[in-house]
Amino acid sequence: QVQLVESGGGLVQAGGSLTLSCAASGSIFSFKAVGWYRRVPGKQRELVATMLRLGSTNYADSVKGRFTISRDPAENTVNLEMNSLKPEDTAVYYCNARRDSGDYWGQGTQVTVSS
Repeated sequence: QVQLVESGGGLVQAGGSLTLSCAASGSIFSFKAVGWYRRVPGKQRELVATMLRLGSTNYADSVKGRFTISRDPAENTVNLEMNSLKPEDTAVYYCNARRDSGDYWGQGTQVTVSS
């Protein structure tokens, strides 16, 4: 069973930065893909950024140039560096890891950006 635990959320002013971290119970390099998604109340969960096993990345248009996904082998974490935050980035952010057996999710961490 894969366990994912997010951390790093919080309250930040518009224009500020936050870095989210996702600690995995298995090696982060054992997953086909890892990524970050977010959900605003009343809306569906949406993709923010993903990284495939070999390192290629994909970003939502709304975060390109502002967010960066990365893997830290030493800490065995998947990180999301978020810069130039906007109020519309406010959401619960979820870590995702994918294997052939299915998708695994963390419990989520709240990010609130004040204007």
